[in-house]
Amino acid sequence: MNTTFPSKVLGDMRVTAVSDGYLQVDFGLLTKIDEDGCRNIQANARIAQPNAVNINTFLVQQAGMNILIDSGAGGVKGWGGQLINNLATLGVKPEDIDAVLLTHAHPDHIGGLINSQQVAVFPRAELIIPQDEFSYLEGDHHLATASERVKGNVMFARRVFKQYQYRLRLIDEGEVFAGISALALKGHTPGHTGYLLSGGIERVLVWGDIVHFPHIQLLDPEVTIAFDFDPLLAQETRIRLLEKVCAEQILVAGMHFDTAGFARIKKCSSGYQIIPADGINSQSHAAVDPEIRMPP
Repeated sequence: MNTTFPSKVLGDMRVTAVSDGYLQVDFGLLTKIDEDGCRNIQANARIAQPNAVNINTFLVQQAGMNILIDSGAGGVKGWGGQLINNLATLGVKPEDIDAVLLTHAHPDHIGGLINSQQVAVFPRAELIIPQDEFSYLEGDHHLATASERVKGNVMFARRVFKQYQYRLRLIDEGEVFAGISALALKGHTPGHTGYLLSGGIERVLVWGDIVHFPHIQLLDPEVTIAFDFDPLLAQETRIRLLEKVCAEQILVAGMHFDTAGFARIKKCSSGYQIIPADGINSQSHAAVDPEIRMPP
């Protein structure tokens, strides 16, 4: 089996989309659209498995460093679990990772940070977390009124953070590493953050969970999902960001895009649409584990 890893070169930086697999999401969790409407949009986009949501991470390599943006689900709840094998296919071992930047701390983004024994997967990595995300998850004032799902997510995040407690760095907006800047994109979570990667004359925005179902939420950016902490703010952030990436022609990289990882966004008569990204280098590698299932 061959696995394809799309990558983009930005000056001295290489950014590679590395899938962790996928999870299944019920259309009933979306607002402002019924299931038939969702299925029609997915069918028109030729999505083979309409409820499958891909889980991407992004490997940034520059100046001798290997930096991951998010870690995928790592097999939590049966989601994903392919990241380590896919990194191995690229010749990258867990101990080669110098830092992990989080867009936010939902299980499908941090589950890959610990193994089934609840031990850190990346033994040398600095874990970099948006300050507002960390403060919310470490605080108790909101737990009394939180749903069981939210409480479970908070407790899981705390277990993950504990394994990296001596290698934590909390950040606000601004430069994190040379050519990598954090951009607050709040709404989906209290500290949801994107990372703007710059090198040469081009930029890539790794925008986290601005969309979960790209074709649906770009066609109507007002569609929110039950996972949003503040649905109205998430909607406002999405609309503002879509305008920005179109106006400034910024290439975007999405955690829940398909395995292509990267895309251009184009404004159309009704909402926005995904355009295949230009300048992407897709290389095929022999997969390490022949049993790995790649998302659609």
